[in-house]
Amino acid sequence: MELNCLVTGVTGYIGGRLVPELLAAGHRVRAMARRPEQLRDQPWAGDVEAVRGDVLDPGTLAGVLDGVDVAYYLIHAMSGGGDFAERDREAARNFAAAAGEAGVKRVVFLGGLFSGGEMSPHMRSRTEVADILLDGPVPTAVLRAGVILGSGSASFEMLRYLSERLPIMVTPHWVHSRIQPIAIRDVLRYLVGAATLPAEVDRGFDIGGPDVLTYRDMMVRYARIAGLPRRVILPVPVLSPWLSSLWVGLITPVPGSLSRPLVESLTGEVVCREHDIAAYVPDPPGGLIGFDRAVELSLQKIRDADVATRWSSASTPGAPSDPLPTDPDWAGGSLYTDEREYRTFAPAEEVWRVIEGVGGEHGWYSLPVAWHVRGALDRLMGGVGLRRGRRDPRHLRIGDAVDFWRVEALEPGRLLRLRAEMRLPGLAWLEMSVEPAEDGRGSVYRQRAIFAPRGLLGQAYWWSIAPFHGAIFGGMPRNITEAARP
Repeated sequence: MELNCLVTGVTGYIGGRLVPELLAAGHRVRAMARRPEQLRDQPWAGDVEAVRGDVLDPGTLAGVLDGVDVAYYLIHAMSGGGDFAERDREAARNFAAAAGEAGVKRVVFLGGLFSGGEMSPHMRSRTEVADILLDGPVPTAVLRAGVILGSGSASFEMLRYLSERLPIMVTPHWVHSRIQPIAIRDVLRYLVGAATLPAEVDRGFDIGGPDVLTYRDMMVRYARIAGLPRRVILPVPVLSPWLSSLWVGLITPVPGSLSRPLVESLTGEVVCREHDIAAYVPDPPGGLIGFDRAVELSLQKIRDADVATRWSSASTPGAPSDPLPTDPDWAGGSLYTDEREYRTFAPAEEVWRVIEGVGGEHGWYSLPVAWHVRGALDRLMGGVGLRRGRRDPRHLRIGDAVDFWRVEALEPGRLLRLRAEMRLPGLAWLEMSVEPAEDGRGSVYRQRAIFAPRGLLGQAYWWSIAPFHGAIFGGMPRNITEAARP
């Protein structure tokens, strides 16, 4: 049965993977994003209807939901700052009301699994969102999942880096909490199956894999599967979730704003209390994917550089999303720039190969210590830091995270513009471009760093770092073009 499906949160980890699964199941998909132009480079972009919508702006939802049979609500504010819980409630109320007015037949929400202990603020918020949707006018299926195992998921990256980087670990007490992880493939199978639930089904379902483990068990088993020496794990009772999130943020690429809700969700039991979903979405013939197999599949995807989405695919909470101002008389005030140009005998396509591969394991082609210090300072200030890496080591898409930048503009073979998501008293961009030389011999590389200061602090920031631009940005053109030469 072909259905019209709306997917929200489509730039996130789950939403970006759900779209191709719905298409493969024969459904039509409408993908909603605040900036639908970010979807341009997705491999499925030509097969969906991309629309602009914002759950915090009810006026944008009416047309978005017209003609929709099933609406997937995959939105949750992971930032703990400010009034995130109230924003979650407001967004859910707006969506439930708009879905009812548009005649949507079903809403599907991916919530959080919790079975015992003290409920964290983020888990409480997800439970409130589930209740708001279930109390709404449209039959709703809430799928409650705990730790999701998949290449690029925040939970998997946290497990992976803790296990790989720490042969001896002093761990908090939550490593002994019981957890029922689930493979991303099974999550997606349940999400797709929920589209065809009978109309009378209006409830929540616990979803989990076949294994119930402690986090300690998961780290030990991960190490064995990854071929690492056996890990020594020494639990201590004194690390609070806040301190634990700082510890996780220090060891892994997952920033504190994301690791804290993940850690808090593990302080209680995360085990399914029922498996009623099987009556509607039967288990596959071979059974659900177990922990060991889920880790093997995830590691293979990482080795093959075949990671469709990562935890960093979603916009970073609190990070600026303003596009680069194009008006020369920009009303926001001064724009400071650092511009460089470099002629090289390397062909433009080879220079572009290096440009598209910047960041991550390739670094930034100038003064590595300065970049690492800036990344460390950003993490100390609660930012994402430099270790977020890349989804793919060679190729980029609009919206991809690259260390503490995000791809804002991409013209393959010609231009890459990155928008800073580090903590700054202003807005910043880094633009790199290449074009063939007019005389047909080699190419010309151009680079532009742009900063829009916010107040006096922003002005002071720019002028305080200006003396270092020569060392940081000055070496990049030479090193990038040198790396492009045969």
